[in-house]
Amino acid sequence: MPHKNPDPKRRSGCPLNASVEILGDRWSLLIVRDMMLRGFRTYKEFLGSYERIATNILADRLQKLITHGIITADSDPSDGRKLIYSLTPKGIDLLPIMMEIIGWSAKHDARTAADREFVRRLRADRDAFTKELRATLRAAHVSGRPLERAAK
Repeated sequence: MPHKNPDPKRRSGCPLNASVEILGDRWSLLIVRDMMLRGFRTYKEFLGSYERIATNILADRLQKLITHGIITADSDPSDGRKLIYSLTPKGIDLLPIMMEIIGWSAKHDARTAADREFVRRLRADRDAFTKELRATLRAAHVSGRPLERAAK
């Protein structure tokens, strides 16, 4: 017997469905990727990403990620008109998923632009590499300082 939907706004109570409803659009995981692996923290940095996201979509996805507790937005201490985005612990918990997706793409897509050193380290010792990246992300979250490029 199927589980009843505990949230009437969701299509079902399936955990995969719940995740897809939050992260399954074309842009949300790319924003998380840019925060995790490229250290992006500002609206301008996200606009400069490879995929060329439109401003209205970027604003919508950032708000969606904030609403779901994946990222936070705080005023830039040097310019109160700007926001600095940070991954929350919930957002940092997406790291193993992101690493699996990158590893899968590197294995099955000859055209992927996956960073070779990143993939090498991922294949050599996934658990140790994940632990290292998670610690880097947590330190950036706690300190509020920009993240150094985590893949290097």
